[in-house]
Amino acid sequence: MPIVEWDEYTGRFDAINSVEIRSRVGGYLQSTHFEEGQMVSSGDLLAIIDPRPFRAEVNAARARLEEANAGLKEAQSVLRQTEAEKADAEAQLSLATSRLERAQALARQRAISDEEVDVRRSETQQATASFEAANAKIESSKAAIATSEAAIETAKANLQLAELNLQYTEVRAPITGLISRRNVTEGNLISGGSETSTLLTTIVSVSPIHIYFDANEQEFLKYVRLAKAGKRESSRNVKNPVFVSLIDEQGYPHQGHMDFVDNQIDPNTGTMRGRAILPNDDGLLTPGLFAKVRLPGSGRYDAVMVPDAAIISDQSEKYVYVVDGESTLHRQTVELGPISHGLRIVRAGLDGSETVVTSGLQKIFEGAKVAAKIESIEAKQSSLPDNYKPVPEDQWLTRGPAPAPYGVHSNNSMYAEPIAMEERFPLAGKERVQ
Repeated sequence: MPIVEWDEYTGRFDAINSVEIRSRVGGYLQSTHFEEGQMVSSGDLLAIIDPRPFRAEVNAARARLEEANAGLKEAQSVLRQTEAEKADAEAQLSLATSRLERAQALARQRAISDEEVDVRRSETQQATASFEAANAKIESSKAAIATSEAAIETAKANLQLAELNLQYTEVRAPITGLISRRNVTEGNLISGGSETSTLLTTIVSVSPIHIYFDANEQEFLKYVRLAKAGKRESSRNVKNPVFVSLIDEQGYPHQGHMDFVDNQIDPNTGTMRGRAILPNDDGLLTPGLFAKVRLPGSGRYDAVMVPDAAIISDQSEKYVYVVDGESTLHRQTVELGPISHGLRIVRAGLDGSETVVTSGLQKIFEGAKVAAKIESIEAKQSSLPDNYKPVPEDQWLTRGPAPAPYGVHSNNSMYAEPIAMEERFPLAGKERVQ
């Protein structure tokens, strides 16, 4: 009959998302706002760290920003004043230069004394010095403005950091799922901002859910060779269906699909890790539970099957008795597969046209003559389908990769043209940070 072989594995459920709730800032735990062991939604308030020190830091950062803005205005005012002084010094230099030139012309005609020429030359030198000093003050004022602008950017960054820290005093759920118990009660001093921060609680997602299982090398190679032969598509390339049964369930009522196959054989166990994903809307499938997983181990094909009672063991050899056209018994060695529909699959030795002895095996022997009574073998109804197709994309439960953030090119070569800083971090430009 046409069947699909379904390989069985033992798997363990694991949550897709599991988060340890730790505060990003340290302080006294002021209050908690969740019911232990219940569902929480992403964004729900879980706990509050005493916000008063962080609110004070925000106020101080704002004051420093205002101070930096005032410093910029002062530096700009000094620049305008210095530019006016430069204009005055430039006019004085022009006047002194003209007077010196006239004095020198009169001195050549002996119309004025040398002392008067020296006075005019001294005035010119003083005006030049004043002009150069004004230029130096302008450069100093521009440097002061640049320093003030840098101070403003630093103050803005400090204010943003202070506001973030104030925001982090409200610990909120990053995912939707079941929350665990409180590990810390109100009034305790907790640390924050590192992987060793105080663990407040944990959250695990519920639906969908993963189940992990391991296949040995022989089974893994079987799947690879079936894929190369075109008899069964690899679970790396398609989402093959899986059926799951809990320890107290009959049949396989939970259906999902393959989600992941690891990239190498585990050298410690000699197994390949696989993973399936299943819907879990009712929350019955709990992380940590063991379950039986059935994965298609072949494509659909016409299998030869006999009752297990017809098979005889002779040390490591398995054989059956077949009746030829002259009602004579012959021993036929067979190669067996798993049980399907209550019958044993015969991989080699029979082609399905034989008459096989199924009862009275204790009374028969090779070459005996028998009066065979023909009986029909009824296959049992299976809880698994006799055909399957990969799950279509619109029914996938797999979580896809997150899109690249704005300004970050995805899958760039390491030798690609670098992204401009203002393009990669659009909030870094002065015109964007107000």
